[in-house]
Amino acid sequence: MALPPSDNSTSNAVSAQRLAAQQDVFLREVDDALRHDQVEGFFKRFGLPLLAVVLLGLAAFAGFLFWQHRQEEARAANSEAFTQAIDALKAQNLDSAKEKLKPIADSGSDGSATSAKLLLAGIALQQNKTADALKLYDTVANDAKAPQPMRDLATIRSVAANFDAMKPEDVVAKLKPFAAPGNPWFGAAGELVGMAYIKMNKADQAGPLFAAIAKDETIEEGLRSRARQLAAVLGVDAVDDVVDERGEPLGKAKTAQPVADAAAPAGE
Repeated sequence: MALPPSDNSTSNAVSAQRLAAQQDVFLREVDDALRHDQVEGFFKRFGLPLLAVVLLGLAAFAGFLFWQHRQEEARAANSEAFTQAIDALKAQNLDSAKEKLKPIADSGSDGSATSAKLLLAGIALQQNKTADALKLYDTVANDAKAPQPMRDLATIRSVAANFDAMKPEDVVAKLKPFAAPGNPWFGAAGELVGMAYIKMNKADQAGPLFAAIAKDETIEEGLRSRARQLAAVLGVDAVDDVVDERGEPLGKAKTAQPVADAAAPAGE
């Protein structure tokens, strides 16, 4: 015969559940209090430094935005001044162009500043101030922050402006890396190197170089024409497809003028 459940057993089970619930609540309260103390301790210890870092970051960002705005304003002003300088150059008002270009040239090593220096060097040459021009060209050529194509251009123009005063060996040493087919400066540099070879009585090197320039269709026609004439004077055929009145190819020049005669155009 089954016995009815004991009231004591049921009471004990309820008491155990109530105790467990109370313990769980107590543990959560302790955990919350511990976390609160940890957070409060963190802010007491690191709150001010953290706030300082945030404020410094905001200040730096604001400073960057201001700097960027000023840079944009400066670029706009430089662009306008550059345009005015070009207009002055076209009108042969060299002094006005210099006045516009000088602040741009002094502003740094970016493209606009470097371009301004190159233009100022060109103006100096027009005013027969070769020393000033060479100084500007060399400044650009030796400026590691300037765009490389402009540095190369400055090197070539420096040699061209100072060609008569330089030893031909120095001209060759400085420009030979540019005087190779496929190089963007092959025409201008090659012509100067060829004339230096003539000064060195190396017609066997000058002639083929001028012929290569004359045959390069990427080079402007005026320079190719000069190179073609010099190559012919040096006894090198610089024309592949020229025919006579019967439609037959013309032969190579049979005789060459003395090297001294070939060098004459450079001195004119």
